[in-house]
Amino acid sequence: MSTSPPARSGVRGAARARGWLDGYPAAPEGGDLFVDAPRWVAARWKAVAGELARLGEGDAASLQEATSRNAADLGLTFRVTGDEEERAWPVNAMPLVIGAEEWSRLERGLVQRAQMLEKLAADIYGEQALVKQGHLPAAVIAGSPFFVRRMIGHPPQGGTFLQVYSAELARGPRGQWRVLQDRVRLASGIGYTLENRLALSRTTGDLLSASHVRRTAGFFEDMRDGMAAACGRERPRVALLTPGRFNQTYAEQAHLARYLGLPLVEGRDLSVIDNRLYVGTIAGPKRVDGVWRWLNTDLLDPLAFDARTQIGVPNLFEAWAAGGVGMANAPGSEVLESPALAAFMPRLCRILLGEEPILPSIATWWCGQASEGATVARRLDQLALLPAFGQPVEGLLGRDPVAGARLCEEPRALFLEALRRRPMDYCGQEIVQLSTAPAIIEGTVVPRPFTLRAFVARRADGSWTVMPGGFARLSSDHALPTTMMGEGDLSADVWVVDEKAAEQHQRTTLSGEPPISRGGGILASQAADNLYWFGRYNQRAEIVLRVVRSLLGNSMEGESGPSGSGAVAATLLRLLESWGAADPGSVGQPIESVCGRALSANDLGGSVASLLKQRLDVGMSLRERFARDFWRIVSRPMPSVPVSRPQAMLASARWLGEHFSALSGLVSENMVRSAAWRFLKIGERIERAQAICRMAHDLAAIVGEGEESASGVLLDLCDSQIVYRTRYLTAPKPNPVRDLVLLDPDNPRALAFQVADIVAHLQALPSVRDDNVPEAPLRAARALLGELQAAVVADLTPARLRSFETRLFALSDAISQRYFLQFDREGAERRTRLM
Repeated sequence: MSTSPPARSGVRGAARARGWLDGYPAAPEGGDLFVDAPRWVAARWKAVAGELARLGEGDAASLQEATSRNAADLGLTFRVTGDEEERAWPVNAMPLVIGAEEWSRLERGLVQRAQMLEKLAADIYGEQALVKQGHLPAAVIAGSPFFVRRMIGHPPQGGTFLQVYSAELARGPRGQWRVLQDRVRLASGIGYTLENRLALSRTTGDLLSASHVRRTAGFFEDMRDGMAAACGRERPRVALLTPGRFNQTYAEQAHLARYLGLPLVEGRDLSVIDNRLYVGTIAGPKRVDGVWRWLNTDLLDPLAFDARTQIGVPNLFEAWAAGGVGMANAPGSEVLESPALAAFMPRLCRILLGEEPILPSIATWWCGQASEGATVARRLDQLALLPAFGQPVEGLLGRDPVAGARLCEEPRALFLEALRRRPMDYCGQEIVQLSTAPAIIEGTVVPRPFTLRAFVARRADGSWTVMPGGFARLSSDHALPTTMMGEGDLSADVWVVDEKAAEQHQRTTLSGEPPISRGGGILASQAADNLYWFGRYNQRAEIVLRVVRSLLGNSMEGESGPSGSGAVAATLLRLLESWGAADPGSVGQPIESVCGRALSANDLGGSVASLLKQRLDVGMSLRERFARDFWRIVSRPMPSVPVSRPQAMLASARWLGEHFSALSGLVSENMVRSAAWRFLKIGERIERAQAICRMAHDLAAIVGEGEESASGVLLDLCDSQIVYRTRYLTAPKPNPVRDLVLLDPDNPRALAFQVADIVAHLQALPSVRDDNVPEAPLRAARALLGELQAAVVADLTPARLRSFETRLFALSDAISQRYFLQFDREGAERRTRLM
């Protein structure tokens, strides 16, 4: 079906009365709507446009706002190259509609392309007959930085190089499709395709079913089953290997891992033992049978490839070569992505498959051949210029194509000189005039040129399946097509529509009933570490907030705030100093100023703002484990704190208090009581226990007139005012207060309660010992609990409280040594900062 001017006209016909498409290009003069689309496809486009107009109540901006809000609710984010912070995922509310007949041809072409690339990879790393027989210049292969010499003579044990393949497609104004780029290195975009569909489904309700849109769930299930079948074991464990949370597409990887039920692991989670791959978990090493890698080959194994990599797994290549672990896709597959290879694809298709290509590549000239190089130099103004092997080269900026006509005199001379010296580094390509699709921009529907990324994967039986749809990138300008989301670009869901409902395409979720299982699955040591420190950062931020609120006079009834005792205020200020939430020498400074910085100063490592940022940094690695509501609260920006207005500061503090209460409620009510939940709670309990010891110790030093005020503040900081008043019906007195906040086993804010809960969580964690002897962290926690259970208030001297705090530090270290990765320097730095 046409998605250029005919498609635009179809939308216009449905929505003109509502004013959506004023100024949008109309159909050619005298032409029929949907010039080259089947009648039923044109009707479907009109129906879709009309229903979208109805849902938006005639306002395109409101429809786009609803779609963007649904995408945000799903947690969709991405990074533009060079960005430090994530951005909201820009999904367009208007889908790209393609008819079944047109899609059928695309499917055949994509499967043919995947088959050809599989045979090409096998030849490159096998007999190399194509080079020996002169069908392919050796420099096209050897010149690529992604050619892996170590792969020669190491065919995959499963027999196939490719498990997942995607192609960047361009559609010309007259409906012809071309392959812009083959993508076998990373399947980026496949997760966003899934999330685009979810976001649009929430916006449009039953419109997908009414429009007979093919569903994508069956493709994801086939892809997952294909990866599992390639491992050659019954019920294998397949993991998604990520570069980590700083990767541009980490959010996408986390969504995919959650949807497919795959553990999300980093290189430091993994180790190779006897040519088998294992993930380090809290219950000891667990075998991993296959990995879906989102790392370049050179980053996979520092012993086999680039020794400088710090995110790979030593000996992973040897394990793969020996058949100890499957990998999608095989190492070295990236060589197939070289733009230089596109110049030979038509010939290679005929040689390898004996067929003409159904989907031709964009016309490409590799300058490493004399005549082709001369052609590019002669037709410079008519071609796009790009590096032959996907890496920056002299005379061109970056990896993206550059229009030769846009090179002014000096850059043109530099390019021609570089081309003369090293012609094999360059390619010329025809400039494609892209078809356009409707996009909603600032409430107006406008045409945007688009490219389509389609995805192909192997089924369990080895055959290929194509996702019915894909990921459309709508460019912000009419520059040459690129493959990365840039500033101002949009994405769009792709709807493949049937004339009638097709039952085999209507699955909306992954099917197949798995065996009954309980618990949270495996918990990698690194994930446990991050959960533990997430809990500690969160709890420390809440404790600092409580101290600030007390300093600002926000105690429960108002009369026992720090204004009643200068000694109490000084003690609380010194507490903030010791936690890094206040500048040295804060005692004697205006309390409002100190409190403002304790809430919002980014240069104070212990301020609430800094702790929340560190919590978010740790939480980024846990995204696939958190519910969307939980993650939305965690990632919500902290409101600005008006430091010059105490009442406004109190309002900000109340917002933060509600923030922590909401998170606490979600943890309590929504998280499965798995090992992941336990580590988060252990972190919270240890942090709270240490703070109680410190606060009780420091406030106990206040005697005389300020003693009663200090006791009231301690109750306030431990959120125990109500129970104290109910129990004692008197003003706060030191010994009853200390008993309530230190020794009462039924008070969830008491020291004894924290330690008892830590013991309960440690008892529930798996043990790696065969003799049933309790492990070191549990023994240490039990010993501390026993002392607290046997103690009375008179025993709680300042020295005893200091001893308890020191033993809690030691318990934290014991937990780290037993359950977490010990080479994680970042984790060690976190411990130092909070201790």
